[in-house]
Amino acid sequence: MLMTGIASSDSQSSGQLLAILQQTGLVSTVRQWSMPADKLPDGSEAIPDVVLLDLGREPDSYFAFGTHLRRLRPAVRLIACSSTFPPSHTLLMDAMRSGVQDFIAKPVTAEALRDILVRIQEEGQPSEAPSADKLIVVMGSKGGVGTTTVAVNLGVQMCTHAKKRVVLLDFARPLGNVHLLLDLHPRFGIRDAVDSLDRLDTHFFGGLLTKHKTKLEILGGALQPEEWQNIPLAPMHRVVNVAQAGFDTVLMDMGTQFSSDWSPTLQKARMILLVAEANILSLWTLERRLAALSGFGIEPERVRVVINRWHKGDEEALKSIERNIKRPVFACLPNDYRKASAAANMGLPLMENHNNTLSNCYRQLASQLIGIESVAPPKKSALGGLFNFPVKR
Repeated sequence: MLMTGIASSDSQSSGQLLAILQQTGLVSTVRQWSMPADKLPDGSEAIPDVVLLDLGREPDSYFAFGTHLRRLRPAVRLIACSSTFPPSHTLLMDAMRSGVQDFIAKPVTAEALRDILVRIQEEGQPSEAPSADKLIVVMGSKGGVGTTTVAVNLGVQMCTHAKKRVVLLDFARPLGNVHLLLDLHPRFGIRDAVDSLDRLDTHFFGGLLTKHKTKLEILGGALQPEEWQNIPLAPMHRVVNVAQAGFDTVLMDMGTQFSSDWSPTLQKARMILLVAEANILSLWTLERRLAALSGFGIEPERVRVVINRWHKGDEEALKSIERNIKRPVFACLPNDYRKASAAANMGLPLMENHNNTLSNCYRQLASQLIGIESVAPPKKSALGGLFNFPVKR
């Protein structure tokens, strides 16, 4: 049972919220504060598990009250009840900065409130300590090799097939395209995360994400090229750390542009998937990318080469590149232009279950990266198979 509280300036609305809380059957006690509060709670008082902020016309005092409660008890869950729903961008950002983690529309129904309280109870159950070894970076050897397509479809397969909680960070420059491949319209993105670094925790971070129907969650990328001019890289490492604290796997679409400033993040990655194609331009840049990563102190065994849009005629070229880079190609994703192009144009991931080789290969690769058994091993090729050596975890 949860200890709850209500902060409201309207006695009638407060009474309705009290009745609804009691109807859920999930609360033990309900404490009520009249707003604006003449006296703020102090450290000697027990702060409830959940507090409803019954927002009035001037929400700032409620957000200040919520911030004070969070100072006294960082684990308190703040729920904003608002007649403005969905909330405006400004209202939502102010709420999130104060520590609000849920919004609910007024008039509040017992069913809607009960769903939130059940979720809060489930989240409060003890779980395995989070590991920081969750980051997989997807990087292109050059532009146009399908880096974002690979990242999106791996993320979807990790969610749907491997049943993992996965977030995809769209850090590609100069523009992020992840949302286009999933037909999503993010309200927030990396700019909002960096601007709110002082409030950035797993709850605040979760409010910045956009969820796809496959349960893959994304942090939207830059929508204007000039955004990156005002985004320092140091805070980006903090964003990645917060993401790792809240998810089973963190995928980062890095696009093709990177520098030595990214070394702290790249050195923490469990794996870097370097996407290339079997043509001379892509393979030439691939060799130089591998050399640059080695210069940043990245161990060679953590960098895996993925050949996208592969077909059988590429085998001789791949044997040559394996000799040059002195390592095997980790995975080959077959060329199926019709299906891949149709999926991208419709904003849909590749989701066929059994009858499409490309979809099956994404599923195999996701299973390998997650470390679970896959149902249908791929046929071996002259290169030694789809996957050439085990994943370090």
